[in-house]
Amino acid sequence: MVIAKMKYDAKIIISLKKGMLNPEAAKIQRTLALLDYNVENTGTEDIVKFIIEGSNQELVKKQVDEMCQRLLCNPMIHDYIIKITPKEE
Repeated sequence: MVIAKMKYDAKIIISLKKGMLNPEAAKIQRTLALLDYNVENTGTEDIVKFIIEGSNQELVKKQVDEMCQRLLCNPMIHDYIIKITPKEE
C-alpha cells in the first residue's frame, strides 16, 4: 500500500526567549526614539519558510520541529512557533 504524500507550507517564527538581550531590537527602539517615535518592548523575529512533503500534517509538524531543534533554532535562547498548512495547488 502506497501512502500518497501531500505538500505543505511550513513557516517557523523564531524569536529570542524573554530576558535574552536583543541588540537589534534595542537599536531599533533607540533609533525610533531619535525620530520622535516612542515605542516600548521592541522585539525582532526571524521567519523561515519552505515547502515540505509528507503523508500527514502531524508528521510534517514533527519533522519540522526536529529541524528546529537540530539546526534552525538554539532551544536554549530561542522560542519558535511552527505553522503547517496544506499547500494550495
